[in-house]
Amino acid sequence: MSVDNDFQVVLEAKHVTRKFQVAKDVYLTANNDINLKFYKGKTLGLVGESGCGKSTFMKFLVSLDTPTKGEILYRGEDITKLKGEKLRLHRQNIQMVFQDPNSSFSPKMKIKEIICEPLLNFKRIKRSEVDQTAKNYLRLVELPEDLINRYPHSLSGGQKQRVAIARALSLEPEVIIFDEATSALDVSVQKNIVDLIKKLQKENNITIGFICHDIALIADIADYVAVMYLGNIVETLPGDKLSTDAKHPYTKALIDSIFDIGMDFSQKIQSIDSEIPSPLDIPAGCPFCDRCDKVMDICKKERPTEKTISQGHDIACHLF
Repeated sequence: MSVDNDFQVVLEAKHVTRKFQVAKDVYLTANNDINLKFYKGKTLGLVGESGCGKSTFMKFLVSLDTPTKGEILYRGEDITKLKGEKLRLHRQNIQMVFQDPNSSFSPKMKIKEIICEPLLNFKRIKRSEVDQTAKNYLRLVELPEDLINRYPHSLSGGQKQRVAIARALSLEPEVIIFDEATSALDVSVQKNIVDLIKKLQKENNITIGFICHDIALIADIADYVAVMYLGNIVETLPGDKLSTDAKHPYTKALIDSIFDIGMDFSQKIQSIDSEIPSPLDIPAGCPFCDRCDKVMDICKKERPTEKTISQGHDIACHLF
């Protein structure tokens, strides 16, 4: 992904591939030669259908998994090689907010303990400072201070996601990864959370990776968008140009399938009729060739490589 040279690269994936062995001599390729850059204070949105490999990729960034091949560079250092205490200390730099906060909260811990556990772990605060610190972070995510002694089960989904954001912010990370962090919320709550993320990013100059299957939401929140299909990045472009400048047939199909109240109801809603191939049986050429209405002979034989077609706009398609 090529972007304005004035932007500072904080995090970079170079030729990242992840294969899972599912049987003898049988491998599933979840990510295939991924190259992406995360810029200081900017949001990179990663969008694609469920099962395309988005979450698998983002787990590399927070050291929850390691790629089969490739590098993840944080300020020039390959974090896939970090071990022991160096890895533990590095985790302060990149934090993650998960889709379901319940999966990362202990139901036996109070909200103040959930928020301050990372700070205690890295000895940034004393136990006597927990209450006031938790109150400060609850205010930061626009929640009442009196929640500090409550337990997660007594909070709404939106409140729990705000607590998850507060905990991620507590270590003052340079990068935060949001893995479908709004998809389980009501639309009105989703908008409030997205507005909060934008506000906090602007105030703290945070670099964000935002995983989502909702291309309309990605266009709203992301400075740059990477579109993933069957583990491959097929197009990257600025978020504000997604609806007007997208070129890849898959990206355009995703955009054409959007249904919202501002749409032109005289136009037919487009869809991709065929089923996505099995990750164990990806086409030999372009991974999208068997669902593409613009397929050519070369598409069935040769996998397209990424090409830059304009500033910040890369595409992997034989049409270009």
